[in-house]
Amino acid sequence: MTSPAQPGTEPAALQQHADSTTRSTPLAVPVHDGMTAPWALAERVRRSPSAPLVARKPSVGRRWIPMSATAFHAQVREVAAGFMSLGLRPGDAIAIMSHTCFEWTLLDFAAWEAGLVVVPIYETSSAQQAEWILTDASVRLVVVENAGMEQMVEAIRTHGADQATLAELRVMCLSRGAITDLIAAGKSVDRAGLDARACALTSADLATIVYTSGTTGRPKGVELTHGNLIQLGVNTCEHVPEILGAEEVRALIFLPLAHVLGRFIEIAIVCSERGVMGHAPDVKHLVDDLATFSPTFVVAVPRVFEKIYNAADARSTGNRQKVFRLAAKTAIAYSRALDTPQGPGRGLRAQMRVFDRLVFSKLRAVLGGRVTHVISGGGPLGERLGHYYRGAGVTVLEGYGLTETSAPCAVTLPASMRIGTVGGPMPGTELRLADDGEILVRGIGLFRGYHANPEATAEALTADGWLRTGDVGAFEDDGSLRITGRKKELIVTAGGKNVAPAVLEDRLRGHPLVSQVLVVGDNRPCIGALVTLDAEMLPLWLASHGIEDLDPVSAVSDPRVRAALERAVARANETVSRAESIRTFTVLPGDFTIDNGLLTPSFKVRRTEALERFADEIDALYSRPVA
Repeated sequence: MTSPAQPGTEPAALQQHADSTTRSTPLAVPVHDGMTAPWALAERVRRSPSAPLVARKPSVGRRWIPMSATAFHAQVREVAAGFMSLGLRPGDAIAIMSHTCFEWTLLDFAAWEAGLVVVPIYETSSAQQAEWILTDASVRLVVVENAGMEQMVEAIRTHGADQATLAELRVMCLSRGAITDLIAAGKSVDRAGLDARACALTSADLATIVYTSGTTGRPKGVELTHGNLIQLGVNTCEHVPEILGAEEVRALIFLPLAHVLGRFIEIAIVCSERGVMGHAPDVKHLVDDLATFSPTFVVAVPRVFEKIYNAADARSTGNRQKVFRLAAKTAIAYSRALDTPQGPGRGLRAQMRVFDRLVFSKLRAVLGGRVTHVISGGGPLGERLGHYYRGAGVTVLEGYGLTETSAPCAVTLPASMRIGTVGGPMPGTELRLADDGEILVRGIGLFRGYHANPEATAEALTADGWLRTGDVGAFEDDGSLRITGRKKELIVTAGGKNVAPAVLEDRLRGHPLVSQVLVVGDNRPCIGALVTLDAEMLPLWLASHGIEDLDPVSAVSDPRVRAALERAVARANETVSRAESIRTFTVLPGDFTIDNGLLTPSFKVRRTEALERFADEIDALYSRPVA
């Protein structure tokens, strides 16, 4: 594998290469072999020992209690000593299976302090998935959140197929005092031995194995080193100083910490000068947590931003809904005008001032009142929502990355944002387009390979070390990358038309009634779609349209619901050519969920599984006349 962009002190400016298919950004901060997670935490303590690093919210009350970097570091070392007392050796793997919480981050950094490798397991994982991860990664200890997860893992340990690996597996439970037990057990451990472990680590050492949820097949373990995470984290802080270098930096983590994007937020906060992180374990209380924590930036997947918009639209009725929709159109027009040489006109600015008081101030309040930037990752946000949020006074940055790139490998910057693109490469990162448009990546965040799977590693990497992402894209004139679809998801109709389904799916998912969309049409006469209803939004939408309550099953066949979806499909079709437009669709009686195996834990549709499961429904789409 060739080396990534070399360290340097030059500014992180986008570099365009002579072949026009490659873009790179030099390092903003020189990197060295000592950049590890223990080093990053120690550096944060050195820079700002008494400033808060974490804010914790007790189970009772609304007040967040700050915890200084020094206090957090001390507790990390206590738990790390507890790991050593259990006989865990440097390089041993421990697993964490829990909702996002303070203890997750504490265990993460404590394991790294002790030279261990952390293996996340989604709290939604099935017993079969968990067993595969525990055995494939040869996990020695798993810390689970509650009794239910403990029972599942104990059953795996007792009855699992690979008893040779599982026999030595130890299980600890957070709800049964795992942290207290670890701290107590570590009291007798010599701190000099702990220091030696932390000092012995280098950037090349393995930090974590993150199993990709995958849309098909068994998850693969992505091996990420300390250098991948920390060198990228340090450079990210310099790359987006408006967000991570501001006078006040506060991030509420509600994405799963088993997902690499959620994990990267905690690392970036530790690497920042004065960032503070909080944790929101239950998204049901997210609005309240945002209001009381008051983050300065929010990182989420597109579905979260869609939900916020759709909820605001569905909760409005009568004249209030007309005002909201006019405000949304005005915000989008205003944002688009910002990208023109002349900018927004006087009349548009006057309208925006009115709507800011009536509508947009309330949106910002939902996000906590102090948010200046939102960062969308994990999938395409769509230009409509991007323009809406920017017009409403919240700068939207869209990022792009994979588990294999330690999360971000590209992001739009506040000073040069172009909605609909994911900006240029991160510092120390190169992007290249293959002849067929596939996006290739290499750089400081690039994984070292798939765990115990050299065949998959060789398939993913080119001979000169570029990662084949499977995504298709194009560079804009200014060097920004635009994602146009997935290489394996391109649909070829019977008429030979190539269609990227993401554009239509993203647009249609923006309707309050719609939860998930699967665009189909491979070798078919036209494009069709399977649509599921959003059970949370349905009652709000019905109330705003003066319709008596319908349960989700009855709503599927209701002509008023069908008519609304037909209008939504027509609006989505406005973004594509006639040959690419949805000509037939059906509404499924249920939804795609993680539990039924149709969504990954990062809320991506498992296309292959869905296509197989709904083969009869897809056939039925083409057995009737199309629009």
